[in-house]
Amino acid sequence: MERRAPYQVSLIQMAMSEDPAVNLETACQRIRQAAATGSKVVCLPELFRSLYFCQSEDTAHFALAESIPGPSTEKLGQVARECGVTVIASLFERRAPGLYHNTTAVLGHHGQLIGIYRKMHIPDDPGFYEKFYFTPGDLGFPAFDINDGRIGVLICWDQWYPEAARLAALQGADILFYPTAIGWHPTEKAQVGQSQHDAWRTIQRSHAIANGVFVASVNRVGHETPVQPPGLEFWGGSFICDPFGVVLAEASTDQEEIITAQIDPARIEEVRQGWPFLRDRRIDAYADLSRRFLSGEPS
Repeated sequence: MERRAPYQVSLIQMAMSEDPAVNLETACQRIRQAAATGSKVVCLPELFRSLYFCQSEDTAHFALAESIPGPSTEKLGQVARECGVTVIASLFERRAPGLYHNTTAVLGHHGQLIGIYRKMHIPDDPGFYEKFYFTPGDLGFPAFDINDGRIGVLICWDQWYPEAARLAALQGADILFYPTAIGWHPTEKAQVGQSQHDAWRTIQRSHAIANGVFVASVNRVGHETPVQPPGLEFWGGSFICDPFGVVLAEASTDQEEIITAQIDPARIEEVRQGWPFLRDRRIDAYADLSRRFLSGEPS
């Protein structure tokens, strides 16, 4: 097998405005900035076109949804072609009347739509009422061939599930991208904020280690109150780590930033040779993973 060359990736940590057109234009500007540094893949945060509307259940927000392909993929595809980069963009997809998904589009360096991933795990927590808006994905956990390598794309709540990372990695992804919108409830930040952020960072680094892949998680930043106070304080902290969980680049918790790192496929093989977790998997013994729960159930 021919060894592939290293390539640079960038994450765009953004604060969102109330105007979707402004957010799209800001994203395009940041993609151009990242491409100017030599990055070949640029990833935007989850649902970057708007404020995080899932803080409430309101049918008016369905007006934010769009088709894929659609206006956002057309605009971002133009920028991808202009800059010669792959763009990963999380969008509110209107698949059909009454059928909506939280979907990430992968746009190739010629501007073409390579494919989409529909968020599989949908949360329903205070301030994160996503089940009201999104139908769970039905495309599995694909990996996509791009000009420079092979990537997996998951979305936010997916990042807590080792099964999702494993299945994407088993399809040959060099790196798992996680477009994200996660933050603190301001009223509980002082008590549990640090531990929440640490858990979020730790679980994703563990996916890198367990699967021997790079991981890149890009969050939004800023305090958003689209409905009423106290809203959510998005904690930024976007980062990229290598196949042994070593953090290569990390953003602040409160600033808009572009972070970059080099993805070297040779590092994947080096780590997996020393820590052969894929070799030692007992695939003959994992059938029960497809069951909801085991303890106390009849055999």
